[in-house]
Amino acid sequence: MKKAIILFLLVFTASVFAAPPQEAAAPVTTGSLFSEMADMDVLTMFPDPAYQMVQYSSYDRRSTIPGGPEWFANNDGFGGEPIPSFEKVLKAPDKDGVGEYLIADVKGPGAIVRIWSAWIVGTIRLYIDDMETPVFEGNANEFFHHPFDSYKEFKTVDQDRFHKTVDQQDASYAPMPFAKRMKMVWTGKRADLHFYQVQVRLYPETAKVVSFKPADIKTYSNEIDQATRALADPDKYALGKPDAPVMNFKGDIPPGVKTTVLHVEGTKAIQRLTIKVHAKNMDKALRQTVLSIVCDGYPWGQVQSPVGDFFGAAPGVNPYKSLPFEVQPDSTMICRYVMPFQKKVSIQFQNYGDQDVSVEGTAQIKDFAWTDRTMYFRAKWRVSNDITASDTAVFDLPFLMAYGKGMYVGTAAFLMNPCEVPTPWGGWWGEGDEKVFVDDNSFPSLFGTGSEDYFDYSWSIPDIFYHPYCGQPRDDGPGNRGFVTEFRWHILDPIPFQHNLLFYMELNSHQKTPGLSYARIGYHYARPGMMDDIMPIMPEDLRYLQMPENWEPVAKMGSMNSLFYATETLVKDKSNTLIRDGRMWEGSKLFVWKPEKIHDQKVLTFPVKTTGNKRIYLTAALTPSSGQFSVTVDGKPALFADKSESVDLYRPYRTLSRNFSLKVIALKQGEHTLTLKYTGANDAVTNPEIGIDFIWVQSTQSKVGE
Repeated sequence: MKKAIILFLLVFTASVFAAPPQEAAAPVTTGSLFSEMADMDVLTMFPDPAYQMVQYSSYDRRSTIPGGPEWFANNDGFGGEPIPSFEKVLKAPDKDGVGEYLIADVKGPGAIVRIWSAWIVGTIRLYIDDMETPVFEGNANEFFHHPFDSYKEFKTVDQDRFHKTVDQQDASYAPMPFAKRMKMVWTGKRADLHFYQVQVRLYPETAKVVSFKPADIKTYSNEIDQATRALADPDKYALGKPDAPVMNFKGDIPPGVKTTVLHVEGTKAIQRLTIKVHAKNMDKALRQTVLSIVCDGYPWGQVQSPVGDFFGAAPGVNPYKSLPFEVQPDSTMICRYVMPFQKKVSIQFQNYGDQDVSVEGTAQIKDFAWTDRTMYFRAKWRVSNDITASDTAVFDLPFLMAYGKGMYVGTAAFLMNPCEVPTPWGGWWGEGDEKVFVDDNSFPSLFGTGSEDYFDYSWSIPDIFYHPYCGQPRDDGPGNRGFVTEFRWHILDPIPFQHNLLFYMELNSHQKTPGLSYARIGYHYARPGMMDDIMPIMPEDLRYLQMPENWEPVAKMGSMNSLFYATETLVKDKSNTLIRDGRMWEGSKLFVWKPEKIHDQKVLTFPVKTTGNKRIYLTAALTPSSGQFSVTVDGKPALFADKSESVDLYRPYRTLSRNFSLKVIALKQGEHTLTLKYTGANDAVTNPEIGIDFIWVQSTQSKVGE
């Protein structure tokens, strides 16, 4: 009896002093996932219900042992892989070579939150729960790029805005939750292209998840509309408290000085941060001025990065717009990642350079309730200078090794690629896969198919592009040569971890390339107590990077069987021309022609060594002052490879080098003429110019006209 009384008292006492039961988490629905797509506040809280992030992809199945003999195997979707790039072979190929292959079969509640493909032939069947009839059955490539387009309910939303915000480059973030099961099957020929990535949240068995059905598109059309509006215009629609007070700051930072420009006390959060740097040499200042954001007195701060790199577009000012970050043409840089703090926050700058720098900006500070799920925002920059990229000596480059509890929310990479092949085939640095280990797993939870695939694009394209979650705001060219910047933000697809996270990206290039520089940031949130492997930034890390002088293109891989000619050596009439110096250009010289009126011409005379079919390339400068031109060869109009008659070299805000090829033509051995004809300029151009760096003549087996 006495024991019973004691037991009763213990139970009673525990019940009196126990914390009140937490409110049950709201069910996960198609609508709730769309609402998360632009909710920057949700990233500050460890997920409830907690989930795991996994990825199903066409990675090379020979990669089984980390660091083992086939760890860097790279046959991941071109067809004919030694081991099929699927979870399982469901039906062996028939007499026509068509088989059925399992992409994923997931038991328990979850949600598809990202799909990607460079190209995938065949058909996809997607089953949700125990349905015998698939929720999608059709063209695989269309599914991976626009999964909602086939549903009649898609007409109830703004389709154009959806395609510009939810579908991004070669990925789609259209969410599809499932309560019991998700099964995805590919039917096709293994010899055909079948690149794919499917990213899935795996919820605990107790989580309440409402399965996707096409009617959800209409049911949650308001949530979809709000999400796409916020992704398209985040300052207007994505800020949690748009009327929160704004604090201004400014400061002068001489060389060698560290300055605190803003200090705030209280339990609050930075909701929106803007910074503008002023200096004579902006490229140097944005790399050599280090931003630190120090919450609650942590010694090195939760953010430690060169100010330009932190905003995801270094080196220099490269305008772009995404959900968490934006760089404006006037060099104003915006961060919308929410940064909570318990007691205080300081924003600091340190000038490691040799020039005077000044900064100005704003911090929008809002009240914020710190709970046992709240996390600090963290962004710590690291760099590997003078490394050698290779297609044989491949290795895993660490982005972040974090120990504690947190969530990975974004990646930015900043490269200087000195490769001398002027085409993506041969100049590509990013053949390597991402490998993300979560919570002591012995094999990656996310194993990718290529660096560009991770960043949501394909085929190592040098295009400048940017979307709410991904972008390439800088790629100098030609090909992938020069300074290159990539970003991908994990907003709907963050990677939670309870104990640790190891994020690697293989460094695997098309050929041996010494002198590569590779800086990167793994943005994440973390509970107090997080440890990582990032060292404090040292002055040597912040060296001012410049491309090698006097580079010469080489005839290899994509430029094989080619002869290159500096434009200035081909022009006899030098009137209205000049040479512009710069390491970006062949021989550090760019030939610039300044036509005076429409239809002005400039003649280039070039040799052909052997008779045969040739493809002529013009490697040109794209600048804010560039105009338009057409071409004749030996007096006959020549079409470009895309069948256009002229090229517009105008690009606002940037200077790029790009290859423009003519259609294949038959040329005899001897001298030939290539005539540039000025055809006009964008209205923004007042003093037009045509910059042609070099031309090259490639012998080809292609037929004339191709």
